[in-house]
Amino acid sequence: MRRSEVLAEESIVCLQKALTHLREIWELIGIPEDQRLQRTEVVKKHIKEEGETTILQLEKDLRTQVELMRKQKKERKQELKLLQEQDQELCEILCVPHYDVDSSSVPSLEELSRFRQHVATLRETKASRREEFVDIKRQIILCMEELEHTPDTSFERDVVCEDEGAFCLSLENIATLQKLLRQLEMQKSQNEAVCEGLRAQIRELWDRLQIPAEEREAVATVMTGSKAKVRKALQLEVDRLEELKMQNMKKVIEAIRVELAQYWDRCFCSQEQRQAFAPYYAEDYTENLLQLHDAEVVRLRNYYEVHKELFEGVQKWEESWRLFLEFERKASDPSRFTNRGGNLLKEEKQRAKLQKLLPKLEEELKARIEMWEEEHSTAFVVNGQKFMEYVTEQWELHRLEKERAKQERQLKNKKQTETEMLYGSTPRTPNKRRGLAPNTPGKVRKLNTTTMSNATANSSIRPGFGGTVYRSPVSRLPPSGSKPVITSTCSGKKTPRAARHGGNKENLELNGSILSARTFKGFQI
Repeated sequence: MRRSEVLAEESIVCLQKALTHLREIWELIGIPEDQRLQRTEVVKKHIKEEGETTILQLEKDLRTQVELMRKQKKERKQELKLLQEQDQELCEILCVPHYDVDSSSVPSLEELSRFRQHVATLRETKASRREEFVDIKRQIILCMEELEHTPDTSFERDVVCEDEGAFCLSLENIATLQKLLRQLEMQKSQNEAVCEGLRAQIRELWDRLQIPAEEREAVATVMTGSKAKVRKALQLEVDRLEELKMQNMKKVIEAIRVELAQYWDRCFCSQEQRQAFAPYYAEDYTENLLQLHDAEVVRLRNYYEVHKELFEGVQKWEESWRLFLEFERKASDPSRFTNRGGNLLKEEKQRAKLQKLLPKLEEELKARIEMWEEEHSTAFVVNGQKFMEYVTEQWELHRLEKERAKQERQLKNKKQTETEMLYGSTPRTPNKRRGLAPNTPGKVRKLNTTTMSNATANSSIRPGFGGTVYRSPVSRLPPSGSKPVITSTCSGKKTPRAARHGGNKENLELNGSILSARTFKGFQI
């Protein structure tokens, strides 16, 4: 028997002994039968070497796996080191604690993934804070330039003068930056408010002192901006104008009184309210009197601003009311019938529009005034009385005026009718035409023929529209009241009695109410 065969048999014997020993151990420690079968199958696989891989091939495969794992270990360690460096840099800039990781062991893929995500988050945080820092720094620099402020603290110098990359982007530093910016913006707002107040004071003094335009243009360069030099220049101008004001006290107080009167008009103050401010009528032009006027103007200005919306509504109603009264006056003027170019129709449309607008304005004002009175627990007074009472009074006065005018017209028409009944109608033609009448007897005789008697009724209508009016053929009554004396016409012929009485009757009617109704038809007041 060959040596190899002997070794193979010895190996088989050893394997059998080992398996027998294993079964004894499994039985001794109480491993169940099913687990014994599994363990036996594992031993069998180790002995059989499935895939018919040789020992040399197995060794080669194992060495390859070892090299691959060594390479993976190196790559993971390198990535871990790189991530740790990035983490350290970002944490120093953001002032946050480092990522907790075991550097001695090889990290798993999951651990590396979590570390990478953490570093990416830090990088995003750094970018957002850097953007916020740059924006705040830019605003801080602009505010400092506007305020002419030099950085005087270490933090301000770090922000303005140092490299942006060296600034620590911690939450505390960002909050301190925002606080610094708010302080600077507050100072800037205060300076702007002071400068604007000085400008308003300058403009007011200019107007009161009636400073000429060329003198105002000399300081036009400082009428914008809020830098320290601008503020200083504005203050100097105010001081100069104040001194000039003291030298022109009377002129200044009179200018203030003009402004005060304007606010009285805007606020619809009554005469009693105006007279209640006694300094307005004083003639001792002193600084104290000026201060009293200034305080009163400020009070009225504030009062007007608080109630501005209501006062503007009342002003709109007043303007509409005045326009409405003007159209009413024109509508009652008989000369409007000589209108040319369609103005009469236009005025009638505007009057009708105002008649609709005024009640609407009154309703809106009434609602707003009621709301205001409920809110302020006081009455809203215009010209010393409640506005709606004032409106009602104006409408009543207008109604009474229309009634009075109507009665006057009726009385006038009645008197005119009685006069014409007594003396006949009078010619209303121009003097020039009346003067020509005696020189044209032919025409007069022609008109007084039978044809004239037939046209008498129509000819008496013409005076209402500018035509020629001839004396009525009716005889005048003598002062004694006796019967009328019949007179002849210019032609020498007697007028028939029937025609004469018919003509007189028709003329009486037309010279009375019928003529008046036709003249004002469609324009009754």
